[in-house]
Amino acid sequence: MDNFIFSLNATLPIFLIILFGWFLMQIGLFNKEFTTVADRYVFKVALPLLCFKDITTANIREMFSLKFVLFCAIGTTLMFLGVWLFARWYCKDKSMTGAFAQAAARGSAAILGIAFVENIYGNSGMAPMMIISAVPLYNIFSVVILTFGASDAQDEPIAKTIRRACINVIKNPIIIGILIGSVFAIGGIPVPKIPLKFITNIAATASPIALLVVGATFEGRKALAKIKPSLMATLIKLVIIPAIFFPFAILFGFRGSELVAILVMLGSPTTVSCYIMAKNMHNDAVLTSSIVVMATLLSSVSLTLWIFLLRSFALI
Repeated sequence: MDNFIFSLNATLPIFLIILFGWFLMQIGLFNKEFTTVADRYVFKVALPLLCFKDITTANIREMFSLKFVLFCAIGTTLMFLGVWLFARWYCKDKSMTGAFAQAAARGSAAILGIAFVENIYGNSGMAPMMIISAVPLYNIFSVVILTFGASDAQDEPIAKTIRRACINVIKNPIIIGILIGSVFAIGGIPVPKIPLKFITNIAATASPIALLVVGATFEGRKALAKIKPSLMATLIKLVIIPAIFFPFAILFGFRGSELVAILVMLGSPTTVSCYIMAKNMHNDAVLTSSIVVMATLLSSVSLTLWIFLLRSFALI
């Protein structure tokens, strides 16, 4: 019951912010011009600073585990590749492929990760190491998938799309924030208090503004028309991916906080940054927002069930 209450405390406020954004749009306090500017601000400023802050403030050098890093990195790679291949087969409307694949694979590891592990163990455990290992790959794979899935890539030569994907990876603000943060973290370079406080305050605006925009731009009728792929992507994100990878994590000997960090990597709800990236890279934003809302609502139940199962077998 404690884990269920925590899961609700972690996910219900997210849903309420989305609902509040929808309400503000309905009463006219938000408009399309605001959401467009907010999208750009989150994508180019707030999210990159959030990634930079999360990485630079994680004490990764003391808790480094090569086996754990390799599992998270290889698992993330296989997860994205498998979901992308499935999406290319499953999505009859090819304009949905990129949005479906990203939202079905990319969880809210950076936002929920440390808080989730701390709630169970009283400390962050291996969550920062998981974030270092998986989140940069989340963003690289997302950029590649969304580049191939973009509306302007459907009819262009494959070589041109590959070249554009490489350029998008290099230019992506979130990836730049992660790379710079990794240099600081690995090199043990401290960020002075005043700049860190400034960065922390700006980074704190990323998730609330992004969630408000998801709610403000949520179009119920269009989302209902895409309920089937939304349900499938949510099922993949919350149930199928953890069910596939957990046996391997257990086989490799991961226990305790390591396994909870892996749970966050595999089974956390679709992150709101999926919507921001999908919209900015000309993919299906309606489908993405529908998956974000659905996965957020159902994740409190799915995460609680996974924790119950892991505890029942004395694995955490």
